[in-house]
Amino acid sequence: MKKKVLAAVLAGIMAAGMLAGCGSSGESAQDTTAPAADTEAAAEDTAAEETTEAADASADAGEADYSADSGEIYIFISSPEYADALNTLIDEYKNVAPNVTINYETTQNDYPTLLKAKINSGDVPDIFSSTSGMEIDTYREYSYDLTGQPIVDAMDDGVAAAMTSAEEGGKGCYGLAIKGNYFGLIWNQDILDDCGITAPETLDDFKKDCEIIKEKGYQPCTTGFMEWWVYKHNVMDFLNAAAKANGESTADMVAKFQAGEAKMKDYSVLYDNWFDYIDTAVKYGDDKPLETDLSGEEQAFAAGNTAFMLGQGAWVEADLLAINPDLNIGFGGYPVDADPADCQVVSGSDQALHVYKDSENLQAVLDFVNWWYTSDYGQSWFTDVAGVVPPIKTDKASSYTIIEQGKKSVEEKGSGDLSICYSTDSFNQAFGEAMQSYIAGTADKDATCAQIEKDWHEIDGAAK
Repeated sequence: MKKKVLAAVLAGIMAAGMLAGCGSSGESAQDTTAPAADTEAAAEDTAAEETTEAADASADAGEADYSADSGEIYIFISSPEYADALNTLIDEYKNVAPNVTINYETTQNDYPTLLKAKINSGDVPDIFSSTSGMEIDTYREYSYDLTGQPIVDAMDDGVAAAMTSAEEGGKGCYGLAIKGNYFGLIWNQDILDDCGITAPETLDDFKKDCEIIKEKGYQPCTTGFMEWWVYKHNVMDFLNAAAKANGESTADMVAKFQAGEAKMKDYSVLYDNWFDYIDTAVKYGDDKPLETDLSGEEQAFAAGNTAFMLGQGAWVEADLLAINPDLNIGFGGYPVDADPADCQVVSGSDQALHVYKDSENLQAVLDFVNWWYTSDYGQSWFTDVAGVVPPIKTDKASSYTIIEQGKKSVEEKGSGDLSICYSTDSFNQAFGEAMQSYIAGTADKDATCAQIEKDWHEIDGAAK
């Protein structure tokens, strides 16, 4: 496939690695249609064409055996927090397939827009990312159905379910995941102990605790509100509690917003509690909340003087401990109302990585992802290198506090619904931008609600 190297650095893009290598994957059977080394040049061309045709037919049939002696894989995904871990994975794969070149690019800001620009230009990455759930069908026409591949057998059942097509009745497997996940409130246990408080489970407790923490000389919150995606992580518990209070499922409530049949004022948890929570986070948070990105949030929390880290989850722990190995981390759900039972950790696989179905290096791509999910190294990578909730079937324990406390919380209180998967990332980005306008003071609460309702209907309603 023709690969285009960006001539200029795009705003917000972090070039995470350009790693080269070559050979066949040790996890795949050898292609028996490959020509012998002493075949004449003309015969080699004919055999190569036959090999390509056979590989294409095999791909269409969903068979699991692929082998690539060489190839180039272009990965363009969001989540730069995994850049170091993915570079380590790619570097290890060079030992397996030294003739396969993997070009890896990552960004967080404006990723959906940049991805769509690449797709529209015909420069579709071999591996690209989206939210799981609703966005599986958004990108299904570009995505290879992994059904029949070894990766699907290795995949956790819950992860696999999030990769299926709703339009096909829950069939197919159009994605894989870097991780399962836990989303919730992260706190510094030493600060809470010093202040004589426990982690808040109600919204009133959260507000009272922030004042106590401030009076004790600590910074109560760091928010990361410069990042649009942080808001979608914060709001999930509020969406779930709002739906519960109205006696409906979160999926049904979101569908009503998408159809233009619901208003934020219909749900007090959204119209009152959500904005109360945001106001509290801004009041007790970073000096310049709209200038604090993920890196700034990690630095602020890891410094040991900030009590609560908002909008994040299991993926940040490795970074935090790299900065401050002595950090005493606690983890739980967001306090959203007066009922502690609604303060739940949210778990699930929120992100999908898609394999481009028309990749000219499909064998190389399938070899790589199958090796990632099934090899001994690949399976240990999730817990030992990336420090994430494994998206595979495994009993291996994690050394990370957020993962273990997340498991415990889910066992004790159940898991909140992964409600971001009911919306597209295009809407989630618009939602974050609307909340940024509210924080900046350029839109009041009612105008912000009206904008959110409009975007939900026009962006996601049109996508259905």
